[in-house]
Amino acid sequence: MAIQYLKHGCSAEESSQDADKVRDVVTGILGDVASRGDAAVAELSAKFDNWSPESFRLSEDEIARCVRTLSPGQLDDIKFAQAQVRNFAQAQRESIRDVEIETLPGVVLGHRNMPVDSVACYVPGGKFPLVASAHMGVVTAKVAGVARIITASPPVGGKPNPAVVAAMHLGGADEIYTFGGVQAIAAMALGTQTIDPVAMVVGPGNAYVAEAKRQLFGRIGIDLIAGPSETLVIADDSVDAELCATDLLGQAEHGFNTPAVLLTNSMQLAKDTIAEVERLLDILPTANTAGVSWRDYGEVIVADTLEEMVPVADRIASEHVQVMTRDPDYFLKNMKNYGALFLGARTNVAYGDKVIGTNHTLPTGKAARYTGGLWVGKFIKTCTYQKVLTDEASALIGSYCSRLCAIEGMIAHGEQANIRVRRFGNRNVPYGTAVPA
Repeated sequence: MAIQYLKHGCSAEESSQDADKVRDVVTGILGDVASRGDAAVAELSAKFDNWSPESFRLSEDEIARCVRTLSPGQLDDIKFAQAQVRNFAQAQRESIRDVEIETLPGVVLGHRNMPVDSVACYVPGGKFPLVASAHMGVVTAKVAGVARIITASPPVGGKPNPAVVAAMHLGGADEIYTFGGVQAIAAMALGTQTIDPVAMVVGPGNAYVAEAKRQLFGRIGIDLIAGPSETLVIADDSVDAELCATDLLGQAEHGFNTPAVLLTNSMQLAKDTIAEVERLLDILPTANTAGVSWRDYGEVIVADTLEEMVPVADRIASEHVQVMTRDPDYFLKNMKNYGALFLGARTNVAYGDKVIGTNHTLPTGKAARYTGGLWVGKFIKTCTYQKVLTDEASALIGSYCSRLCAIEGMIAHGEQANIRVRRFGNRNVPYGTAVPA
C-alpha cells in the first residue's frame, strides 16, 4: 500500500506566500530600529502592543513586585522546573571537554570551550505567556557561564506578566525588559541609545520573531530558527484515538499556524483520531485557536509498516515527535531528523515544554535536518589553538607547509613556513621557492 493522506495541511505555495509577507515586514522593522533606536522601539511597541512605559527595562522594585504577586506554591513550581532544566544543562556542560593533544613530537593542538560574552533570551507572549521559555534560555545560559544575560517578553494585559518576570529573575537574568516582537529582537541585537547590544539572541517566537533572527544572523549569533510550534504523533494500535487526539491538540493550541500531524500504520486509529479531534474541539476551551491550526495545518498519514514510517517522519523533520508504539526505541535508533523525541505513552510534549528538564527551544520549519535544539553547548564557543615546542617540529611542519602553499600558488604564505625552516631547520631555502621534499 502506498502512503495515504487522510487529511492534508496547507500547500507549500501557501506557506511560501505567508513567508514572503513576513520577510518584508521584518526587514522594514529591523531597518527602522537600526536607524532610529529607542524612538522606533517606542513607536512600534505602542503600535503593536499598546505599550508605552517610561522605560522598557524593569527596575528592581518592579521585579520584586512581580515576584510578590505569585503565591509560594507558584514560586516553588517555577523553582522545581528550573532545577530540572539546570540539572540536565549541567550534565551537558560537563560533557563538553577542553582538548589538548601532542599530535607529533613537539606539536601541540587543543581547543578551549568558552561561553559567549552576552546573550538575549526572548520569551514569547502572544496568546500565552510562555513562562517555561525563561527557564530554557536564562538557566541554560547561566550554566554555560554567560556573563551578561538580558531577557525580553511582551506585556500581557497591558503590564509585565508576573510569572514570566519571576522566572527570568529566579533564573538569573541581569536585565529584564518588557517589550516584544521584532522590535525587541532588533533592540537587543543591534542596540539602541539605552540598550547595549548582545552577541547572541535565543528563544522561540512567532513567524516574525523567527524571521528577525534569520535576517540578523551573521551580525549576531542565534540559537536556531524556532518559529511556530510543530508536532508529529507517531502511533500504532497499541494506543487509542483519545491519546493521539489529545497530544495533537496539545500543541495545536499554540497558534493559528501550528502543524499537528498523525503518522500511523493503523487505518482504524487514523479514522478514530480524526473523529476524536472533532469531539475534543467541542469541549476544549482553546478550540478557537487549536481548531484553526488543525483545519489548516493538520495532517493524517497512514503507512503499512514502521519501516515505511521512518522516512516519512524524517522528511517532515518535526520540532516535536511523540512516539507511541509498541517499540518506541525503534524510532530512537532509526530516525535522524527531529527536534526532540518523546518516547512512549507515559511522556508527552507538554512535559518537555514545561518541566522535565530537556530544552523546549527546538528547530522548526525542517531545520531539524541540520541542527538540534537549544542546549548549553549553543552558548559555548569552541576555539582552537596550537603550539610548536621544538625547532625540529617547526622545521618539519614548515617543510610540508611550504610545498602545500606552492601547490596553491600562495607565495607569501609559503614564506611564513620558509623563514622558519631557515631559522629552525638551518636549511638554505631561496626566497619564494618551496622547500624540496
